[in-house]
Amino acid sequence: MDNELYSFALKSALSEVRNVCPGIKTSFMFKKDGEIIAGDEGTPEKVVARVVDAFDSVLEKADAIGGVECMTLECSKGRANVSCMDDLYLVTVTSKKADVNHVNIVTRVLIPTVLKLLEKIHPAPLKSNLPTSETEPEIPAVKEAEKPAEVSAEEPITEELKEPLEPEPSLPEPPVNQLIVEDLRGLLVPSDTVRIDGETLSEWEGLYDGRKIEEVEVETFDGNVTQCEVKPIKDWKYEGKGIIRIPEKIQLTLEIKKGELVRVKPIVE
Repeated sequence: MDNELYSFALKSALSEVRNVCPGIKTSFMFKKDGEIIAGDEGTPEKVVARVVDAFDSVLEKADAIGGVECMTLECSKGRANVSCMDDLYLVTVTSKKADVNHVNIVTRVLIPTVLKLLEKIHPAPLKSNLPTSETEPEIPAVKEAEKPAEVSAEEPITEELKEPLEPEPSLPEPPVNQLIVEDLRGLLVPSDTVRIDGETLSEWEGLYDGRKIEEVEVETFDGNVTQCEVKPIKDWKYEGKGIIRIPEKIQLTLEIKKGELVRVKPIVE
């Protein structure tokens, strides 16, 4: 089962939940890293992206106290409920008159059941691609390689000692991208984090053998420089447009504003 079929199955389940519980206005699911998995048929994708972006900071801070299992936000027109299921979050937005107990019973039974069925049909891939045969990684094979080293002549020992002393290959020079400044605002937006296109981050990570890029250096054409955390842009309207979204605090530090051009390069340790 590929990702499209997996998402389709979850989307159908969310739509059925909405049919069973008319009080649900919106429902969708996303991963802990912010990737949107599925949403019901009545919810626009751009709305889902904005909500996930708003929850991002809250969930990150919650990791420091063990994460979020369930969270409810209430307002005058209804409530939003966030539930954690393994590495996924389920968000349901209900009207003020909705039967909350009925909604919780349906979602906590139907969605986990669908997830378990999908897991049985298509189990998650192994984290390691190493062979699982017990005969290949036998420990005795390692011991046999160590014994000759203890009684061998000096010349083979010298060759073995040279190997770990060889210098590691130097990392390539960090690429520099010129990006246009766009505002990043919101009550839950971290003031020390910028956002750039996910494709640019992927290209950088590929250049450094898959190392995760978590920080960047931003430099203005006037010579002002700062280092800050970085995350991918989640708002679809900014993707692929050479944009860097910067909070107001960092803009003031660099003495720049929306529409100006800056140089951005990854920081790799």
